[in-house]
Parts: sequence; structure tokens; C-alpha cells
Amino acid sequence: MAGATNPYSGVWKLYQPFWKRTNLLRLGVVALLCSASYFLGILQHGSGATSVTSTVVTAVSCDRNPAASPIAGRAAALDFAVHHGADEAAPGAPSVREFPACDVKYSEYTPCEDRDRSLRFDRDRLIYRERHCPTKGELLKCLIPAPPGYRNPFPWPASRETAWFANVPHKELTVEKAVQNWIHVDGDKFRFPGGGTMFPNGADAYIDDIDRLISLSDGSIRTAVDTGCGVASWGAYLLSRNVLTMSFAPRDSHEAQVQFALERGVPAMIGVLASIRLPYPSRAFDMAHCSRCLIPWHLYDGQYLIEVDRILRPGGYWILSGPPVNWKKHWKGWDRTREDLNHEQSAIEAVARSLCWNKLKEKGDIAIWQKPINHISCKANRKTARSPRFCQSQNPDTAWYTKMESCITPLPEVARVEEISGGELKKWPERLTAVPPRIASGSIDGATPEVFLQDTELWKNRIAYYKTVINQLGQKGRYRNLLDMNAKFGGFATALIDDPLWVMNVVPTAADVNTLGVIYERGLIGTYQDWCEAMSTYPRTYDLLHADSVFTLYKDRCEMEDILLEMDRILRPEGTVIIRDDVDALVKIKSIADGMRWNSRIMDHEDGPLQREKLLLVVKTYWTAPGPNRE
Repeated sequence: MAGATNPYSGVWKLYQPFWKRTNLLRLGVVALLCSASYFLGILQHGSGATSVTSTVVTAVSCDRNPAASPIAGRAAALDFAVHHGADEAAPGAPSVREFPACDVKYSEYTPCEDRDRSLRFDRDRLIYRERHCPTKGELLKCLIPAPPGYRNPFPWPASRETAWFANVPHKELTVEKAVQNWIHVDGDKFRFPGGGTMFPNGADAYIDDIDRLISLSDGSIRTAVDTGCGVASWGAYLLSRNVLTMSFAPRDSHEAQVQFALERGVPAMIGVLASIRLPYPSRAFDMAHCSRCLIPWHLYDGQYLIEVDRILRPGGYWILSGPPVNWKKHWKGWDRTREDLNHEQSAIEAVARSLCWNKLKEKGDIAIWQKPINHISCKANRKTARSPRFCQSQNPDTAWYTKMESCITPLPEVARVEEISGGELKKWPERLTAVPPRIASGSIDGATPEVFLQDTELWKNRIAYYKTVINQLGQKGRYRNLLDMNAKFGGFATALIDDPLWVMNVVPTAADVNTLGVIYERGLIGTYQDWCEAMSTYPRTYDLLHADSVFTLYKDRCEMEDILLEMDRILRPEGTVIIRDDVDALVKIKSIADGMRWNSRIMDHEDGPLQREKLLLVVKTYWTAPGPNRE
């Protein structure tokens, strides 16, 4: 107000000389306090980590269309500010280490099934084709290149019948299996007619033959395993009947058969029945299958059939077609004597009886046995038939470098002869969300029905959030082959069940609780894996990798960069990675990923910025080994 006097003007004049005298002192105190606060922050966080950047994720697409990036655009508007533990990078911080590309000769490198390394091991029982991983000094510190001309696979279901030749440039199977309708070359593409050695009329017709013997359509059969799978046509055509098959075959003279299966968008792994257990829990599969798989079921005290018995659920089926089934008709074409084939069939029948299996049917070229629903009668019969004995010591679910034994894996005890050991499974699709018997019985530490149901709801919410920040995850057909590196109860896969994709659920060997049996009881598939080693699969297997707390789990167990390099090996160009972990771990991961031709970005947890757990979203850029006319 004009003319008004300030009642405090006298006080200001009184103290003005004092403020002038103490101005330098005030500045010194403020500077001291700021410095103390800064150094206290360093002591509290102590990570020395680089700051979280806000670079928008982009990728060069295979059709050279940058707009195809699954994270670009919507993610740019999200808050990437540092909220916990990630200190600003100090001036002069070291530059990102750039990982070079490996030589093109490694484009199909499978570290634990390397041919040169395998020759150091015993050829007896195919032990040399088992997992033999490189030592720490043998690990490659480079990026596995895609072959020249690599292109994104065809979307499902077109991929079931078609793949690009440049992605798997091998013609061996087209020559060796030409008359069996496995695979044909058609210009720049492979065609998969759906045939097989024992089903030249196609997998669908063959599956129809099986369906006439046991029902494949009532939901009681959901999980299957195909031993010696070829290009996995049996599993590929079972998918339309809601049967999910784990197909496996060794890396052998049938060049790249598992790789073809994966290019087709069919679940498959490199694997072999030799001297160690298959990497699956007991009571996992509703059905096991061998179609001229050349496995000597009758040898080695029947250990291979004993292993199939371990992984079959109570009441599960074993299907055998090809030698020696129906040998009286085929013996001349198989170039074997009648005596030899008769002896083999008799020996297989004897092993099956010793396991208390019931032979249900033999019609044409197909024979089917059924495992008992419990071992009450089988144990009573051991009094007269003592071989093989029941195992006493080994955990039936332990299956990572675990030696096979010539003993029957005992089923859980039951009180009545009509009771199913381990509990009865719901039919598909109810079994997906029903409380699994392993949890209902209290056999999984810390897992109650309430915890399980909460986990299912949790992952519904998380997948919904993922689809808001990764545009293409919501686009049906963009992703086909997915890997959950720490699957727990399989909630990630369950929440995606309505999408046209499949998930390989991994339970790490480092996990505190073994939940892989729960995953199979839900009607999903998976495997054990130690992430300090390479996975038994080919490069460029998966379109999307999901790593929930994997790096925290493996902290101090092995090098973070080695896990990331393995992830890069099995991820397709333009593939996506979702890493959930503590923010301090994510900052370190990002500092490595930035040198791997990955575009990455740290994003907030679905519950907001105050959560220490955050997401690192990654797109692998498109690049290949140089072609023959390029340097």
C-alpha cells in the first residue's frame, strides 16, 4: 500500500551489518552440509553404477522398418527417473565394453553339445552326445551371428509348414528323408508336408490312428514327450488337439532336426537317452511316444524304459511304432532277420511287464502300453518278480546330471487300489488354473493353495502391464517361442495361454524350491536349467525371453555377462527380453547389454516408481554375419 511503512524495517537495519559480516560464514556452512549429504549418499548406495538412461528403444527390423520396434513409442512417455539406488555416473566413467561378433562358423553353435568337444567322451551308450559344457576358459566372449540372409520366421500357423532356407541352410534331411515326406526344398523355403518315417501319409492321419485307440480329445491327455522327434511333426500336429509336446532329439547325423522344429514354432530341445536322466520331473507327461526313434529300449537292463516310466504320470501311455512292432510285415524292408526282431519285441514286452505296465492295444504299426495308476499291486508282485527293484534313495524329481538307475521310481503311497497316486488331475483346460495336486498335498515347501491362486492373479496383472509397455506383446502372432527363465509356478505362461504361442518354463537348478512338477500338473511344459551353463538348444530359438529375478538368484554363482551372452545366443534378431530384478542389478545389466547390440531401457514396476524391483526391456537389433560378397 502506497506510503505504508514496513514495521520490520528497523529490525533489518539493526541486523544488516551482522548479515554482511556473516555472509561468507553462511555460504561455508551450506557448502559443508551439501558435501556431507553427497558423500553420505555414496556410502549408502555404494554401487558406483551408471545412471538409468532414457533413450527410446528402437530396432532395425528385418524389413528395415524402424517402426516395428515393440517398445518404441509408448515407452517414451514413461518415467525413467532414478528412484532407488542408481547413482549418477561420475564424470570420466569407463566406456561401455563392446562385444565383437563371433566368426560365422559359430552361427549354429551349441556350447554344451559341441561336436569337437563331444569326441573327448565315451561313445558307448551315446554318452558323447550328452551335455558336455565348456570350461570357464573355453567360454566364448562374442555374439553368435545369424547366418547371412536370415529373416524373421513365418508366423504361426504358416510356420508349421514353411521355413526360410537361409535360416537353417541344410539340405541333408531333404535328401536322406526324401521318400518319407519329412521336408522338401522349394526355392528359398523349406516345406514340411507333415510326414514321418512311420507316417508317410502325414502326421494328422497317424494321430487319427492313435486317437482311435486312446482318446486324444477328452482333455485327459495334455502333455506329451516325443523321444527322437525328427523335425517334430508329431508334436506340431498335436497342437491343434490341445496336446502340448516336448520333442527332443540329439545333435547328430540328422543335421539340425531340432533346429527345424524350432523354426516351425514347435517346442523342442536337444536331448538324448544315454546315461543320465532326462531334465524333467517325475510324473510329468500324460503320454510318451517313439516312432522309429532307434532307441534300444530292451538294452542296459531296460534303463531307458525305466526312465520313461519315471516321467510318465500314473495312468500315462507309452506309444511305440516302427521296429520291432509289426515285424512280421516289415522285416524285409527293415533289413533285419525275423529272429532278431522277434527277440527285440519279446525283450521290450518283458521290460514293460516288469514295470507293471499293461499292454492296451497293438494295431497295425502302433503298440500302446499304460502305466498303472498306483504301485499297490506292483509292489505285491515284487515278492515273486524281484527285478527291477524299487528305488530307495534318489529324489524322483532330481534330474540334472543325475545318473539313471536300474530301479523303478516309486509312486506316492495310496490307501486304495483304485486311488491315483499323487492325486487326480483335472482335465484340460480346467487343470491349468486348478490347484495342482503337489500343492494341495503340501509336498511343495511354502506353497499353499492360497499362495498358488494369488500367484495366478499376480501374473494376470503383470502380463496386462507388459502388454501396455510392449505394444507387440498384445499383437497375436508377433511372438511364438517364449522362454521363462525362472518360471516358479508357471504363472507367466498361464496368463498368456489364450495367445498363439508356447512357453518353455525353466526351473533353475539354483532355485530354493523345485516347482517343475507343479508346472506339468498345470498342463504346461518345461525343463531344469543351470544358467551358469548354456541351454540345450540352438541359436535363435526364442522370440521373447522373460527373466524374473534370475540375476539376483545367480549373484556370486557365475558371471553376469556369461548369462547375458547365452541369452543373446538363444534370442532371435529383433527378439525381446523382459528382465525383472532389483534396480541395482538392472543398472549393471544395462551397462553390459549396451555393448551387445541390444537397445534397452529401465522402466518402473507395475505398482509404481517407489518399488525397488523394476523392468529392463530389451530389443535385440537385427544383424547377421556378412555374406560371401561382403567383407
